[in-house]
Amino acid sequence: MRKLIYGMNLTLDGYIAAAGDDIGWGGPGDELFQWWLDQERASSLSLYGRKLWETMSSYWPTGDQQPNATPAEIEFARNWRDTPKVVFSSTIDKVDWNTRLVTGDAIAEITRLKAGDGGPMSVGGAMLAGAAMRAGLIDEYALVTHPVLVGGGTPFFTALDSWVNLDLVETRMFPGGVVLTRYETRR
Repeated sequence: MRKLIYGMNLTLDGYIAAAGDDIGWGGPGDELFQWWLDQERASSLSLYGRKLWETMSSYWPTGDQQPNATPAEIEFARNWRDTPKVVFSSTIDKVDWNTRLVTGDAIAEITRLKAGDGGPMSVGGAMLAGAAMRAGLIDEYALVTHPVLVGGGTPFFTALDSWVNLDLVETRMFPGGVVLTRYETRR
């Protein structure tokens, strides 16, 4: 069975985007960017909701061609293009860059993918990850918490029907007061 990991940058008050989908508060420094690159390299399949897909696909297909791209950004862009992706959406009709579109039941498809062979999968996007959370499909949470309060927006966590017990497996400090906490779901 494949492992499903939900990890994103978030504010200290728990939001992955401030009001108006503003993510300007969370620019990663070099060390944190390298950590995200390592996570992306370790993932064999990326699952995206529509909004996160639109954000990622608006930049990373050509991110390595930007004039000031760092070596890590160049590698991230190349890895992003090469990694298989699945986008879950009923409002878009076309995806590119090694990506497959699923318009039907996201939970059924994620369950099918988890049951298959292969390496870890990452899930991103609040609505998609929230549905996977409620269905009990997330095996690991990676919270990269930035020292900023935004007061509202898109929360990292969703309302749940029951408790989810977690085990802390890693903590790490990054420059600028950013803190990684990684948890595994206790089964």
